[in-house]
Amino acid sequence: MIRPAIRESWRRSREAGADTRIPGAPQVIEDDMISEVRTAHRLAPHLDGLLQLLRRVTEQTEHLLVITDEHGRALWTEGPPAVRRRAESVGLLEGFNWSEGAVGTNGIGTTLALGVPQYVYAAEHLADVLHGWSCAGAPITDPDTGQVVGCVDVSATVDELHPATVALVAAAARLTEAQLDLDMRKKDEILRERYGRHVRGGDGALLVTATGRVIAAEPTAWYGRRLDPPRPGAAVTLPDGRRASAEPVGQAYLLRPAGQAASVSVRDVPAERPVLALTLLGTDRPCAWLNGRRIPLTLRHAEILALLAAHPDGLTGERLALHLYGEEGSPVTVRAEIHRLRGLLGSVLQAKPYRLDCAVDADFLAAQRLLDAGDVAGAVRLCRGDLLPRSDAPAIRMERDELAVRIRHAVLDLGALEPLWTHAHTEPGFADLEVLDRLHAILPADDSRRVRVAQRRRRLLEDDRL
Repeated sequence: MIRPAIRESWRRSREAGADTRIPGAPQVIEDDMISEVRTAHRLAPHLDGLLQLLRRVTEQTEHLLVITDEHGRALWTEGPPAVRRRAESVGLLEGFNWSEGAVGTNGIGTTLALGVPQYVYAAEHLADVLHGWSCAGAPITDPDTGQVVGCVDVSATVDELHPATVALVAAAARLTEAQLDLDMRKKDEILRERYGRHVRGGDGALLVTATGRVIAAEPTAWYGRRLDPPRPGAAVTLPDGRRASAEPVGQAYLLRPAGQAASVSVRDVPAERPVLALTLLGTDRPCAWLNGRRIPLTLRHAEILALLAAHPDGLTGERLALHLYGEEGSPVTVRAEIHRLRGLLGSVLQAKPYRLDCAVDADFLAAQRLLDAGDVAGAVRLCRGDLLPRSDAPAIRMERDELAVRIRHAVLDLGALEPLWTHAHTEPGFADLEVLDRLHAILPADDSRRVRVAQRRRRLLEDDRL
């Protein structure tokens, strides 16, 4: 009797175009690209833990360990020479695609399709060439995004693999998820230390990550909930149905229920220093957030605040004028702009020297911190575009160029798919041929994004020839 999960997998596989007569899995990553794709993958830092847990199984038995990405592309394999030779004949090795659409029902592709551990035995495989094999796979889910990032699989010939192996690979997957969860919680704690006090005011505010996870909240019962990923200034639905505005603070967001922004006057500094949050990346409409209040900024005011945020010890009128206008700058002109800006911000804007007397967090500074910490994916998510793209202020141009170069180099050095894809959809990365070339090389052949990247590359190359 055919198990329901297998019957459904056969249906999905046939609809995706899988053929029972294929000779084996297709190669989708060239040999010279394997190392680069592997190093960039989310699971690379946790490979040792997986291997230590499962290596004994492969060393003492005729089993093959396979670890794939979320698309079913095998990135790591390990096992005795004899089983590796047999596996090679069906494409069960690095760089080959084991999704259901490529080879039909199997322990990797079916696991990824269903999101739960699976065991596929002999003739349960759709492809005839795989009827001599059995495999057990388990998905690995990133606790931050809630998305599957890979699969751990143990495969062997029919007579060698026991159905209980599925419990082993499931345990290995859970161990890896625990390590990912530990990494995530460390980052959450840093965010709570920096911004957690702003949800303790009794107004029902929440602190939420860029991926939509609630990491501090009143009521505390909301802690751990997952919301839609917030966007600066956009409305978000809270767990009780109310709407809240998303106030960016660095790489996180404060969500305050509508009508419950903090009541402190902008001309007063409360006993507990407020956060002045600045949204300046990739926008022609820069804004500040102070005590839950959104303050639209002119370009000149945004430039001043960006410079004061980057110089927490303050700037004299002469230095600020030089940063804003170059050698022709005048402190008198700066003084007039500061007077108007103080009307918006109140006493948090101090003089002698000009400085911000509050906790300050700007998106471009948060992106720099993420790069310093090695969180390239987080930095790229935050950098939607250049710093104040319309600004001609000399110091802003310098800051903008430095951040853009750091982001580009970090993305290319990491080589990971999602940061590359995100960067390719920002203004700096949109026409970057090297970024597009890297994307085209690592995107799966059946990923629709690969066609879009190829089209953009072709247009850019044609434009260059004109």
